[in-house]
Amino acid sequence: MQPRQQRHYPEPPQQVYLFATCLVDLFLPQAGLDAVRLLEREGVAVHFPRGQSCCGQPAYSSGNPEQARSVASAQLDLFAQPWPVVVPSGSCAGMVRHHWPLLFEHDPVAGPKARELAGRVYELSEFLVRVLKVDFAKAAGAAALAPEAVVLHTSCAARREMGTRAHGVELLDALPGVRRIEHQRESECCGFGGTFSLKHPDISGAMVADKIASARATGAERLVSADCGCLLNIGHAAARQGAPLPVEHLASFLWRRSGAAGEAA
Repeated sequence: MQPRQQRHYPEPPQQVYLFATCLVDLFLPQAGLDAVRLLEREGVAVHFPRGQSCCGQPAYSSGNPEQARSVASAQLDLFAQPWPVVVPSGSCAGMVRHHWPLLFEHDPVAGPKARELAGRVYELSEFLVRVLKVDFAKAAGAAALAPEAVVLHTSCAARREMGTRAHGVELLDALPGVRRIEHQRESECCGFGGTFSLKHPDISGAMVADKIASARATGAERLVSADCGCLLNIGHAAARQGAPLPVEHLASFLWRRSGAAGEAA
């Protein structure tokens, strides 16, 4: 696994691929569209291979590498051009970047493909900050929006494997009118954990309840995250508890708060 601090970041490219993830596709398509808008606004052409599906993480984390390998192998040739692959999910980006090479470690054909692809994978906020070097402080119309206080949630996998909390913090703190509040349980898991929430619903429910209570105690108006699984878990749990805590994908929040929500027709 390549250490985060040793990663080389290229100059801003003209073209990228979007690996949207299955959760974005099925549950939060607006986040995918807003990710495309953010990239296109920076002058980047976005390509979306239609054959893409799941990253294989559910099978992999459940101890079924053969099933994960089958899912991944069907997509290895979808991103044939040497363009960066941008993923609006830290956990899915980490799966492709760090675990796909392990899945095909001993495969003389698929192994080199997986390793080459892994080197081009970027989580969305990482790509915006480190490659495109976006400057939302100068976004037209952003200063006219009403002030908003938010808390940031970064999934466990995104923290460990992609270091995306730092990128999310940098993006939110640069937005005019946005106040990011840290809360006591910010670094804790929300309890989703893919199939963990299905296998251990009582433990998962207690974990997300703690997360919601901690976030609400700050008085923040919204929870923002770049991982859809966490957003679905936290948002639905808050709704069931009758505990108001609106949630929003980071891509949609950045697009809306950078004053550009009305630019795309």
